[in-house]
Amino acid sequence: MTIYQVDSFTNVRFKGNPAGVVILEKKLPVESMQNIALEMNVSETAFARLVKDRYFIRFFTPSNEVPICGHATLAAAHILYEVG
Repeated sequence: MTIYQVDSFTNVRFKGNPAGVVILEKKLPVESMQNIALEMNVSETAFARLVKDRYFIRFFTPSNEVPICGHATLAAAHILYEVG
């Protein structure tokens, strides 16, 4: 598992909208993802996992899972693009 923090909507450090991005190698329990999101302490943390040829993504705030998040989606896409 690799964890990143990305500032969305900017190219200036410490500006924009921060989001956590976690690239998972295997499925994690919901409780673990929730604890990581709590530890990241940003508005949303995206958890992306590659299954066959598709990425699956889930979003967590420090307190609960949410169905979708725009800036965390962009942050995850940025990291996946950068790391290949």
